[in-house]
Amino acid sequence: MTTVREIFETMEYGPAPESDAEARKWLSSHEGVFGHFIDGTWSKAGKTFEVIDPSTAAVLARVSQGTKADVDAAVAAARRAFPAWKGLSGHARARHLYALAREVQKHSRLLAVVESMDNGKSIRETRDLDIPLVARHFYHHAGWAQLFESEFAGYASVGVVGQIIPWNFPLLMLAWKVAPALAAGNTVILKPAEFTPLTAVLFAEIAAESGIPPGVLNIVTGDGETGKLIVEHPDVDKIAFTGSTDVGRIIRRATAGSGKKLSLELGGKSPFIVYDDADLDSVVEGVVDAIWFNQGQVCCAGSRLLVQEGIADRLVAKLRARMEKLRIGRPLDKAVDMGAIVAPVQLERIRGLVQRGVDEGATMWQPSWACPTDGYFYPPTLFTDVQPSSTIAQVEIFGPVLVTMTFRTPEESVALANNTPFGLAASVWTESINLALDIAPKIKAGVVWINSTNLFDASSGFGGYRESGFGREGGREGMWEYVKPEKVETPNKTRGKARPGGREASAPNGARRAGQVPPINRTPQLFIAT
Repeated sequence: MTTVREIFETMEYGPAPESDAEARKWLSSHEGVFGHFIDGTWSKAGKTFEVIDPSTAAVLARVSQGTKADVDAAVAAARRAFPAWKGLSGHARARHLYALAREVQKHSRLLAVVESMDNGKSIRETRDLDIPLVARHFYHHAGWAQLFESEFAGYASVGVVGQIIPWNFPLLMLAWKVAPALAAGNTVILKPAEFTPLTAVLFAEIAAESGIPPGVLNIVTGDGETGKLIVEHPDVDKIAFTGSTDVGRIIRRATAGSGKKLSLELGGKSPFIVYDDADLDSVVEGVVDAIWFNQGQVCCAGSRLLVQEGIADRLVAKLRARMEKLRIGRPLDKAVDMGAIVAPVQLERIRGLVQRGVDEGATMWQPSWACPTDGYFYPPTLFTDVQPSSTIAQVEIFGPVLVTMTFRTPEESVALANNTPFGLAASVWTESINLALDIAPKIKAGVVWINSTNLFDASSGFGGYRESGFGREGGREGMWEYVKPEKVETPNKTRGKARPGGREASAPNGARRAGQVPPINRTPQLFIAT
């Protein structure tokens, strides 16, 4: 038996598992099978597919494959709910969003565990980052709902919004999209990724408990075919998509000429630039957060390490020493740094691109320890001697793989940083504020962090350009994606009786006066989740 003295001498971490009992209980309450959440009710499951725990390859649940009839029903429900939801005062919508935020906090432990089981990321990340940010987005956008009439005067809700989210941050991406859409008075049909639908399903339950009106939020599960049905539906007014650049191109072509509003947050190959005056110990921890956070499955991951020549060898040596100390294992172990890759297809893609890098002449290095044999795990990987034109320097790997290149001058660093078709994010590390302020605006990226990386907040717009897409999520910038200029329409062109200023007629329960608000408890309480 290990003694306390031996533990202090070795500083070895023992297992610290988070209980999955409540998550298993929730899955069992549905018998492990889920339908779609449409018009405030759950549909009966039709054809289903399996949802797999990436850390064990075990089946967690089965969810329904969305069909044309399912999408039609969801769009019809959203269209029916739209006049009443739009007709609510900003204050009333704010109360609904505030209630959603509080329900997320109340169920935070359950949401964090289900997210880790479903996605494979560590419980530390879901518990300490993802779920708090989800609540933060709903709180923040409750404020925009409250101020909607004054801050967006002359603008109106877009209408029915179709949203398609990826598998790397399932619940956080839901919050990024649903919160501003609801705050602006739109109704939503959301399709989660087929690999990770469980937290979206759980969120739908929580939303119903919070009192969200039927039809305002609809969740339809399925694969890419279901997403295609949403994109091509003629009664959807806007599409918001986060995912790969290849799929983004397909959606752009499909919506061209349709009149649908569109926002795309796509891939990235973000540069992580280190100058010779940087604090290298801080840089090492920054790299860990940039590329090995969420197993590198991050659109803005700092996957290209650009280092000034004079410090390259020292930094690489420090990185290798740090990589040896990273802990990889079951996501529900609180002592683990890295969890599992989301699915076998993604694991094979990572392996294939790593082998391509070796074949093209780059030098690969991995820690001496072995990955768990159960589940879909891949070790942190470092490439040196990489050519700027090589495949691994240009293609988004979306895994825990870092490629390193060197430069001599600041001008060369900018040229290397911009030598990519993407433009999502970048990170600059230097002790010189003058150098940082000179370099940052020259980098073609939507977000540039200085001596930091992966900093997100609901009040700050995030997004890219070039092949990283267009549009912003978060802050005032993100709200603009869900509004349109308000027009005065003649009565025969409106779906209902025309209102002064061109607003559509509200359903009887669509109160617009601030005094007529839903009976939602909004006391400033925080919850200790069970």
